[in-house]
Amino acid sequence: MMDLRRPRARGTTLDKDLDKLGYVEEATAFVSRSLLSVGFGLLFLVLTGSLAAVFVVDSPHWVLLSAALVIGGYMALNIGANDVANNVGPAVGARVLTMTSALALAALCESAGALLAGSEVVTTISTRIVAPGGFATPLDLAFVMLAALVAAALWINLATVIGAPVSTTHSIVGAVVGAGVAAAGPQVVDWSTVGAIAATWVISPLAGALAAALLLAFVSAVIFERADRQAAAQVWLPVLFGAMAGTFALYLVLVGLPRVGDEVTLLQDVAIAGVAAFGAWALARPWVVRALRDLQARDRALKHLFRVPLIAAAAILSFAHGANDVANAVGPVAAIVSGLTGVEAEAAGVLWLLPVLLVGALGISLGLLLFGPRLVHMVGERITRLNPMRAFCVALATAATVLTASGAGLPVSSTHIVVGAVFGVGFYREWNANRSRLRRLRAGHGGAMDPVEGRRRRLVRRAHVLTIVSAWCITFPLSGLLAAAVWHLFALVR
Repeated sequence: MMDLRRPRARGTTLDKDLDKLGYVEEATAFVSRSLLSVGFGLLFLVLTGSLAAVFVVDSPHWVLLSAALVIGGYMALNIGANDVANNVGPAVGARVLTMTSALALAALCESAGALLAGSEVVTTISTRIVAPGGFATPLDLAFVMLAALVAAALWINLATVIGAPVSTTHSIVGAVVGAGVAAAGPQVVDWSTVGAIAATWVISPLAGALAAALLLAFVSAVIFERADRQAAAQVWLPVLFGAMAGTFALYLVLVGLPRVGDEVTLLQDVAIAGVAAFGAWALARPWVVRALRDLQARDRALKHLFRVPLIAAAAILSFAHGANDVANAVGPVAAIVSGLTGVEAEAAGVLWLLPVLLVGALGISLGLLLFGPRLVHMVGERITRLNPMRAFCVALATAATVLTASGAGLPVSSTHIVVGAVFGVGFYREWNANRSRLRRLRAGHGGAMDPVEGRRRRLVRRAHVLTIVSAWCITFPLSGLLAAAVWHLFALVR
C-alpha cells in the first residue's frame, strides 16, 4: 500500500508546484499588462508635451504652457480611469456589454462629447470658483491652476488604485479652492458656489439611491409581480422605454449640450422630450410584442428586453460626461493659456481651444481604455449583483436625478448619483429578499422561527460602501490641502 501511495503523493506535490508556477505566470502577465498600460500613458504625455512645445515655442512662457498641457493630459487620463466607469459599469455588470465593447463605446462617445460640446464649459472652473482679478499677476493665477491640476490628478490616481470612484468635479474644485486660498487668501473664493457643491455630498448619493430603489420597486410591481407578466410587459415596457427616451432627450438638451440648453425655452425643452418619449413608445410597442412572441414570459426572458435601452443609456451618459467633465481636465489649462497669452476664448472663438479639447478627449479615452476596467468592475459587479433590469433602473434614475438637481440649481456629482443608485438597487433587493424570506419562514413555522434561519441576507458588500463613502468625504478637503502644498512648493522654486 505504501508503494502505491508514494507516486500519488509525489504527483500531488508536483501538481501543487505546477499550480504555483501557473500563479506566478498569471501574476507576471498581470504586471506586464500594467506596465504596458503605464508605458502607453507616459508615451501620450511625452507626445503631448512635445507637440505643445512646438506650438508655443515663441511664447516667453512656453515651458509653463507646455507643462500645463502635459499635466492636463495626466488629469484627463485619470478622469478616464476613474469617472467614466460610472457610465458603463452597470451595463458591464449586467452582462449587456462585454468589457471591450463597453470601453470602445464609452471612448467614442466621450471623445465626441468633449470635442462637439465641451467648449461651452471648459473655462467654468477658472471663473466660478476663484476670481481671476484677485491675483496680483496672471502668472500667479497660472500657478494656482497648475497646482490644482497636479493635486486633483494625484488624488484621483490614488482613488483609482484603491478602487474608489470619486467625483472628479469635487476634486478639481477643492484643489482650485486650496491653491487659491494659499496664493491670495480666502477672499478670492466664491464661497457660495463652494457651499452649494459641499451640500451635494449628502444629497447626490441619497437622491440617486432613493430614485433607483423606487424605480426598481415600481418595475417589479407593475410587471414581475403580476400574474400575467407577458401582458403587463406589453403595456409597461414601451412606457418605460418612452420615459427613458424623454428623460435622456431632456438630459442632453439641458446637461449634455449646454449651448442648446441656453438657446431654447423651457416649453421647447419639454416639447423635445415629449416628442422623443412618444417616438420611442411608438417604436418600442411593436418591437416588444414581437420579442415577447419569441420569448417565454420568464423573468430572465423579460429582463433581456432591457438590453437595448441600457446600451443607449450608456452611450448618452458617456457623451454628456465627455461634454461636461472634460472641463475638469482642460479648464484650468484654458485659464492658464488665456491668462498668459491675453487671448480670451470668447474673443478667439474655439480655434486655440481645439488642441486643448483634443488633449482632454484623447486623454479621457486613453485613460478609460488603459486603466478603466478596474473601476468598471467595481461599479458594475463588486457592490451588488446587477441584471439588465436593475442596470436600467440605475441609468434612468441617474439621468432623472441629475435633471431634477439641475432644475433646482444644485451642482450635483454624477459619480455620487450613479454609485448611490447602484447602492439603492442593492439595498432594495436586500430589503425585499429578506422581507419575502421572513414571510415564508413565518408561514412555515406557524409564526415561530429559529434565529439562525431568520438571519438577514446581505446583497450589498459593506466593505465597498465604507471605502467609497470615506473617499467621497475626504475628496474636497484632501484635494484642497494637497493643492495648497503644491502651490507652496511652486513658490519655492519659481
